[in-house]
Amino acid sequence: MTLFRPCIDLHQGKVKQIVGGSLNDDGADTNYVSPYNASYYAELYKTHKLQGGHVIALGPGNKTAALEALKAWPGALQFGGGVNPENAEEFLRAGASHLIVTSYLFDNGQFSWERLEKIKSETGVQQLVLDLSCRKTAEGWCIATDRWQTITQTAITADTLTALSEHCAEFLIHAADVEGLQGGIDGELVELLGKHCTIPVTYAGGARSLDDLKRVHSLSKGKVDLTIGSALDIFGGDGVTLDECIQWNRQASGQ
Repeated sequence: MTLFRPCIDLHQGKVKQIVGGSLNDDGADTNYVSPYNASYYAELYKTHKLQGGHVIALGPGNKTAALEALKAWPGALQFGGGVNPENAEEFLRAGASHLIVTSYLFDNGQFSWERLEKIKSETGVQQLVLDLSCRKTAEGWCIATDRWQTITQTAITADTLTALSEHCAEFLIHAADVEGLQGGIDGELVELLGKHCTIPVTYAGGARSLDDLKRVHSLSKGKVDLTIGSALDIFGGDGVTLDECIQWNRQASGQ
């Protein structure tokens, strides 16, 4: 059964919702800047027992905020953003349940199995989440690194998903082209993930209402979870409330 998964997106030290494809060295197009800090959201998710959420550091200047969130609910939030073998232990000790890795896995634009083994040696398979966030090209969806600005030649295919699933606990996949636009999910991508993923996977990008939870559940046959950001009331949106997502999860879990 598809579940709602919460998020805490950090940009320049603040909790924000941005347009994913706009993120670069100069900043990003921003939908929302929260007056609350990261630990506020971690406490909120803890209160409502919203499991499997992720804290993402979008660029530099976010470490303090990330550590505050992990401290507020140790062992329950995943962390990603600049993770590598040198800092992995620090974030795990700080309370991350899993570490999310993307850009480190690529060397000069090419996927590196050697780097995957190095990060695995620090996290183990069970605490590693591979972020396969992608952008659509003429060849299909290709993994995008460096804040989604560099499109690699590694495509999201059945073979890629099968091969990588043996090396991690979960996948996290932002559809960067629709991230933050509230224009609807990428249904084709969700369907592909549901068909070929054999481990837990969370999709993010474009969700705008409770109907998107229903649609992800239908398209993926309940195998893909959904993150909702800019449309959510706690991030200034008016498409869906956190309470609605909490109720959805309770019904999905039979509570």
